[in-house]
Amino acid sequence: MLKAIMFDLDDTLLWDKRSVEEAFKATCLTAAKIYNIDPGLLEEKVRQQARELYAGYETYSFTKNIGINPFEGLWGEFTEDEENFRKMNKLMPTYRKQAWTKGLEAVGIDDPDLGVQLAEQFPQERKNSPFTYEETFPVLDQLHGKYQLLLLTNGSPDLQQSKLKLTPEIAPYFDHIVISGQFGSGKPDPTIFEHALKLLSLDKNEVIMVGDNLLTDILGASRAGIKSVWINRHGKETDEVVPDYEISHLDELGGVLAKL
Repeated sequence: MLKAIMFDLDDTLLWDKRSVEEAFKATCLTAAKIYNIDPGLLEEKVRQQARELYAGYETYSFTKNIGINPFEGLWGEFTEDEENFRKMNKLMPTYRKQAWTKGLEAVGIDDPDLGVQLAEQFPQERKNSPFTYEETFPVLDQLHGKYQLLLLTNGSPDLQQSKLKLTPEIAPYFDHIVISGQFGSGKPDPTIFEHALKLLSLDKNEVIMVGDNLLTDILGASRAGIKSVWINRHGKETDEVVPDYEISHLDELGGVLAKL
């Protein structure tokens, strides 16, 4: 019998990709007002530079394990008292400046001062643009009180808590919140799912995982022997990781639960 539901956070309940897109759009428009450049092209180049720089840092393997992407590095503070987070806290201010300055250079603009300005603007724009999906709260309302709810999210504790503070309505729905940066490893490592099961005091057969990411949420649940629901909002095809259930909209979750 199903007693609990584990939810991913980013791009499952929070519309993180849209928040990042809106922050890029607003920041790149600042540059476009000063120079005659295409803001979309600048965004493309900054994203490219950010990925390349981020992958070159000694913290890269740690960020991959925990699940912190390059664009989170463009606005996260990483204030935790842990060696890798302390390194990131020192690295990220320079990383942000370089990503924006090199992005400007890639579209023909040599203006390091503007690079610094944009690097400082982007975090504020990201904080100003928290988005959730329209179905997030109606679905959580339906489930709250019927099941134990656990939020299982990859990322830095500082950053994920910032996201939850920006959308304070989400956290009260959950009996437990598990963040990979606090636990020490992230999805798809089965140990973080096993840790979540212990918090719930339940067996793997009494729980289901709901998430948008095949290679973290669904693969990790599978490795831990937990049934999964993949939210495939964009009609992606897969043959490498197979979820137990697939939906295209969070509203369809009720139909899956009815089968269980």
